[in-house]
Amino acid sequence: MANPAEHGASLAVLIDADNANATIVEGLLTEVAKLGVASVKRIYGDWTTPNLSPWKPLLLEHSIHPIQQFRYTTGKNATDSAMIIDAMDLLYSGNFDGFCIVSSDSDFTRLASRIRESGKSVYGFGEKKTPRPFVSACDRFIYTEIFAEKKADTASTVKITTKQLRQDTKLTALIRSAIEASSDESGWANLGPVGSNIVKQAPDFDPRNYGYGKLSELIAAIGLFKTERVDKHIRLKDERPK
Repeated sequence: MANPAEHGASLAVLIDADNANATIVEGLLTEVAKLGVASVKRIYGDWTTPNLSPWKPLLLEHSIHPIQQFRYTTGKNATDSAMIIDAMDLLYSGNFDGFCIVSSDSDFTRLASRIRESGKSVYGFGEKKTPRPFVSACDRFIYTEIFAEKKADTASTVKITTKQLRQDTKLTALIRSAIEASSDESGWANLGPVGSNIVKQAPDFDPRNYGYGKLSELIAAIGLFKTERVDKHIRLKDERPK
């Protein structure tokens, strides 16, 4: 699967400041750069409230445009509505190849679905508490805890053990299914297509959630699949008894 960033995919990055921590910004934008070019970077919230103060010094540094959205009444999230309206305006402009929605709020589930219906990619970024419907509505969903952990240089270095990985039947079944779907007649499958197939099945899959930087490292740690390198490519095979 081609890397969108290689083709300069134009992306709109929309951040729900009420549902995103300022500590993730560097990791977030680094990840976005792997996906394409952040042509628009906007962040939404009521900037008169003190809870958004950690974001303020980062806005100029990272060229993120703040959108002021007053809270008209208690208990109502006006930020969501403003983001959704702007997202649809940007979608109709036809200038973007994809959207990055940064929030843990399930209110953006329908927005993600609608954007994908228009043939555009949707990349979600949120905490692990994000409701499953929003995660599933995205092409990919990346948990923002990995950005905070990497910055702190603590939990990001903790790798799930081989024993624990093998006991994760959902994970092993996901990889097996992806290998089967991507394999040739001999049963071998290239790593790239396997990774793409995994993400199609589970948008929130990320080797970093298990403490590994790459899919190849995670698969090697599991130790249930045969691997070989052919030229510059890594191939996988499931050698379970049929």
